Amino acid sequence: QSKPGSNQKTNTKHDDIDRTRKKSMGRNIIGSGIFISPKGVLEHSGSVGVALVVWVLGGCIAALGSLCYAELGVTIPKSGGDYSYVTEIFGGLTGFLLLWSAVLIMYPTTLAVIALTFSSYVLQPVFPNCVPPYMATRMLSATCLLLLTWVNCSSVRMATRIQDVFTVGKLMALGLIIVVGLVQIFNGNYEALTPQVAFSLERTPSVGQIALAFLQASFAFSGWNFLNYVTEEVVEPRRNLPRAIYISIPLVTFVYTLTNIAYFSSMSPEELLSSNAVAVTFGEKLLGMFSVIMPISVALSTFGGINGYLFTSSRLCFSGAREGHLPSLLAMIHYKKCTPIPALLVCCTATIIILCIGETHNLINYVSFINYLSYGVTIAGLLYYRWKKPNLYRPIKVNLVVPVCYLMFWAVLLGFSLYSEPVVCGVGLVIMLTGVPVYFLGVHWKEKPKCIYNFIERATHVGQRLCFVVFPQLDPIELASPPEHLFQSWELSV
Repeated sequence: QSKPGSNQKTNTKHDDIDRTRKKSMGRNIIGSGIFISPKGVLEHSGSVGVALVVWVLGGCIAALGSLCYAELGVTIPKSGGDYSYVTEIFGGLTGFLLLWSAVLIMYPTTLAVIALTFSSYVLQPVFPNCVPPYMATRMLSATCLLLLTWVNCSSVRMATRIQDVFTVGKLMALGLIIVVGLVQIFNGNYEALTPQVAFSLERTPSVGQIALAFLQASFAFSGWNFLNYVTEEVVEPRRNLPRAIYISIPLVTFVYTLTNIAYFSSMSPEELLSSNAVAVTFGEKLLGMFSVIMPISVALSTFGGINGYLFTSSRLCFSGAREGHLPSLLAMIHYKKCTPIPALLVCCTATIIILCIGETHNLINYVSFINYLSYGVTIAGLLYYRWKKPNLYRPIKVNLVVPVCYLMFWAVLLGFSLYSEPVVCGVGLVIMLTGVPVYFLGVHWKEKPKCIYNFIERATHVGQRLCFVVFPQLDPIELASPPEHLFQSWELSV
C-alpha cells in the first residue's frame, strides 16, 4: 500500500507534466512557418497588398476550423484529434486513411520542412552569397532530427523543458523583427505599404495561384488543432478549448501580419523573393553587427518546433495502435523512461527519407494540401454527426454557418490547388489512397494465415527487446512519472 500523502505527490507531478504538455502544444502554432512562408505567399499572390490579405484571411479560416474542432473535442472526448473523430464518425477505413496520410505525409513532411529551415538559417551566415550546399543542409537537418529523437526517447520531461527554453528564441526573433519594422515605419519607410504601391500588380495572379498562396500561409498556421490531440487530459475542455481559440488565433494572426509588415517596410518584394532566408536578409539590412542574432534566434525557434512535432506525432501513433490500425509495437513505451521509442523512430526514419527527395516550398504545398484535406473531411464529419445523432449532448455547439463557410472555402482551395499543382498535390492523394489495400489486408482481414500472425508476433517481440518497451496500462504521456508499483509490473512483464 502507498504511504499517506503519496497520491497527492504523484498527482502534483502529473499536473506539472500536464501543464507543460499543454504549453508546448499551444506554442506549436507559432513555429518555423512564419520564417519560410512569406516568400511563398508573396510569390503566388503577386503583390504586397494581396499577400497581407492572405495572411489575415488565413488566420480567419484557422479560427473557423478551430471552433469546429472545439465542438468535436468535447462531443467526442478522445485524444488523437482528427483521426479519433473521423474514426468515430465515418468508421475504420476513413480513419485509417487519415492516419496513414498523417504518418507517411503530414508529420514527416512538416518535420522535414522545419529541419531544412533550421539548417538553412544556421548555414546562411556561412554561405552569405550563395545557397548553402545541398548535402550540407541535409546532413545538418538529419543530425538535428536524430539528436531530438534521442532526447524524446530519453525523457518526456527533458523534451518539454527543451520546448520551454527554445520558445525564447522564437519570441526573440519575432519580437525583434516587429520592433525594428515598426521603427522603420515611424521613420517614414512605409512607401511599399501604401495602397497604391501595395496593390500594384506586375502580373495578375490566377485563382489557382491565390489558392497556392493560402496553402503557403496555412503552413504557418498549422498547429491550431494540436490541443485536440490531448483532449482527454484538458481540464474543463468546455471552457478552456474555446478560450484557447479566442486568445491564440487572433494573437497569432496579429503577430504574423505585423511580421510581414515589418519585412515589407525594409525589403522590396524583389529582395524578399530572392532571399534564401528572409529573416537573415532582414537582419543583415537593418541590424548591422548585431545581425547574427537573427539566424541564431530562428535556429532556436525551429529546433523547438522539430521537438514539438516529434512530441505530438508519438501521440497520434499511440492512438492509431490503440485502435488496432497500426502495429501494436507503436503503442509501446519504454518500461522505465515511459517514452514511445518505436513511434519516434518510425517518424524520424520517414522524415529523413523525405529530406532526401524534397525541396522546401514544394514540400509546403504538398503537406498543406493533405492537411487541408484532412481538416475538411473532419469538419464534414461534424455536419454528418449532427444529422446522425441530433440528440447527442454537445457542451459546445457552433452555428452551422461556421462549418459550412469553412467547407465552401475548403472545396474552392483544394480544387484550384490541385488544378495549379497537379503533380505535387496529386502525389499526396495517391499516397493516401495506397492505404486502401493496406487497410483491407492489414486491418479488415481478420482470419489471416497462422504464419502471418507468427511473423508479426516474432517481429513485435524483437522490437520489444531492442527498444525495451512494453504495453502501457495508461496513456504514455501521463505515465511520465508513474507510481512505483507500475515499474515493478513492467519489469516482470519484460
